[in-house]
Amino acid sequence: MAAHPVSPLAPKSYPDLPAIDGVRYATAEAGIKYKNRTDVLLMAFDEGTTAAGVLTRSKCSSAAVDWCRANLPGGKARGLVVNSGNANAFTGAKGKESVELTAEYAAKALGCKTSEIFLASTGVIGEPLPASKFAGVLDEAATRLAETPWIEPAKAIMTTDTFPKLAGAVLEFDDVEVRINGIAKGSGMIAPDMATMLSFVVTDMPIAADVLQALLSEHVQKSFNSITVDSDTSTSDTLLAFATGKAKVEPITSLSDPRAAFFGEALFDVLFELAILTVRDGEGATKQVAVNVEGATSDASAFRIAKAIADSPLVKTAIAGEDANWGRVVMAVGKAGEPADRDRLAIRFGDLLVAENGERATVYDEAATSAYMKGEELEVTVSLGLGEGSATVYTCDLTHGYITINGDYRS
Repeated sequence: MAAHPVSPLAPKSYPDLPAIDGVRYATAEAGIKYKNRTDVLLMAFDEGTTAAGVLTRSKCSSAAVDWCRANLPGGKARGLVVNSGNANAFTGAKGKESVELTAEYAAKALGCKTSEIFLASTGVIGEPLPASKFAGVLDEAATRLAETPWIEPAKAIMTTDTFPKLAGAVLEFDDVEVRINGIAKGSGMIAPDMATMLSFVVTDMPIAADVLQALLSEHVQKSFNSITVDSDTSTSDTLLAFATGKAKVEPITSLSDPRAAFFGEALFDVLFELAILTVRDGEGATKQVAVNVEGATSDASAFRIAKAIADSPLVKTAIAGEDANWGRVVMAVGKAGEPADRDRLAIRFGDLLVAENGERATVYDEAATSAYMKGEELEVTVSLGLGEGSATVYTCDLTHGYITINGDYRS
């Protein structure tokens, strides 16, 4: 099975996200790797915009990640530059020089400090990214900043993605509308550890940087940090949130403000939708899978078991082949290194019980289970019977398409 030009799990339509006061953008073609498509995004924020972010915990992080890590404590943003086609990772001193120069170009184009510029890069690792690629491009882009349509920035940050990823939410405080828009990219090298490959969320909510940071750190856990395509954590994982503060409501300055939780729920909805779209665009994917683990000794233990199942190439290839091979699920539970009792284990595919009490279930129905496996959206549930811990990890199947895409990624 070859890789699909567009994932069969792609959405049938895309949301028409509204303009957000205080945010404008432009996309451009710099020819970094791809020809005849946009590969640079410049986003401009009005003065007073607060920033928060979560970044990869990879010990081999990219130059752009290091730049963001240095600037995030300032909590202020005026600009964002994103490029696709080159991750500017494992590029040594050249990578550091490149981000510094790119930030200078952007700061000059937007009339701000380099410390207020955030950078993100995605693409091939180990290839130098000459900042000269951005010379002139950012100046020109700054002359045609627009507020919509949001599908354009979503397209500009794609690499092996087969469709753009965008999501939004609208909520009300005291009859005033507050907006949240988000875009993401990601298809392979997805096993986030703090964030997804690249995702950017903007809102007009007036909210302090430390409160935004706390909410982002909390809600990334059950969204981007609960997905996996191939168990590989990128060097470039970056999730940034920007709040322009333009909505005419009282600012949220503390987590104890009851509105913080309400805003956080809407933020989670946007993050979760973007995370699921990332799984649905997993390289070569034909099926979306939710792996539920319940009855574990703790939520953390349940998560590690769910991740072991969701990351298993053997589980994922069985799902691709529509084979109800629950023995591979047992294998993954056993290797996770977490408390588990073989003789208490129960496994369901959808609502169908396939194993219980350490052996095949007496009610196991091969025909019904095989029919279930033909669906596009599947659930695997493991009950451990040891405690109250539970977790869900979202993944996709593993097909020949994944090998086709990654066998010659650099060429």
